[in-house]
Amino acid sequence: MGCFKLYQEASADVTILSNLFIDRYMKDANDAQLKLYLYLLRMAQAGCVSSVSDLADAFNYTEKDVLRALKYWEKNRLLALEYEDGKTLSGIRIPDLSRSLPQENPPQSSVAPLVALPQKTESGQDTPDFSKPAYSLDELKAFKEKEETSQLLFVAEQYIGRPLGPGEITTLLFFSDRLGFSEDLIDYLIQYCVDKGKKDFRYIEKVAISWAQQGISTPKQAAGLAGKYDKIVYTVMKALGKSGTPTRAEADFAMKWWKEYGFTQDIILEACERTVLATDRHRFEYADSILSRWHREQVHHKADIRALDDHYAKTRTSRPQPRAVPGNGSFNQFMHTDYDFEALEKEILSN
Repeated sequence: MGCFKLYQEASADVTILSNLFIDRYMKDANDAQLKLYLYLLRMAQAGCVSSVSDLADAFNYTEKDVLRALKYWEKNRLLALEYEDGKTLSGIRIPDLSRSLPQENPPQSSVAPLVALPQKTESGQDTPDFSKPAYSLDELKAFKEKEETSQLLFVAEQYIGRPLGPGEITTLLFFSDRLGFSEDLIDYLIQYCVDKGKKDFRYIEKVAISWAQQGISTPKQAAGLAGKYDKIVYTVMKALGKSGTPTRAEADFAMKWWKEYGFTQDIILEACERTVLATDRHRFEYADSILSRWHREQVHHKADIRALDDHYAKTRTSRPQPRAVPGNGSFNQFMHTDYDFEALEKEILSN
């Protein structure tokens, strides 16, 4: 990739980091995003020329890592990326955070928009942007002063059990402004998460984005979606030979495999089948050990499982076999019996 120039709207003899960045943006960024943003500030202040490959070499990242970090800051309106011929990155503008970013009628220029335009799907439809914007203090103040907002804040604080902080109120604004949730749906969302024992707003935000991606716009639709997820819980219960009402821990295991790991039902049931054949105790924990290992091995299809099984079988056959112990007693018979040592270990530890 070609080189690009960096320039900053604010000018100073030292590298200045805005308090707004520390208060609003720093906590949500990962290490790579933070390092690259701070490095760009330093380079821009010195008037240096750089490139994506230079940034990658400076921090031992891949060029894809660098581009992902740049896109992250562009979505948060802390960088504006300029392109030559619409393809090659030719410039990075770093806005001055001490001044409010333009909200309406931005001046026309060759600089790429601060908020990425919606991408097009294969059918030509716009893909909604569910990233959380950086709201100004005026926007947050206007939101808090709404009559319906004060009622929503009161209800949310009753569910959470404490006053909400500025970041959590900003998240509620995000639900209303960007996701288009009604007060009733936000109320149901918080109640739904709290009932599951989750009061962390990061978790609540993930659920909200998931609902928005699936077109949920009313509490009734959300309740129907929750019922759909309940179905996978009972399917897992049946597959593991359990009956009755699932405990919270059992439901959390099933939802972890289904939502967090993203496994399809056939993969989950494959793990359940292996669990039932291996043990009749602590089956959820045993199945979780299987599915966690498959998640680490990036299993997406049953064919991936077969490939792992084949690799494991080849590894076992290549190991030196233990020398037989003379005699025909029961101890000798024990040494020649194949056992699932992982299952045995779990059995011993559970006693």
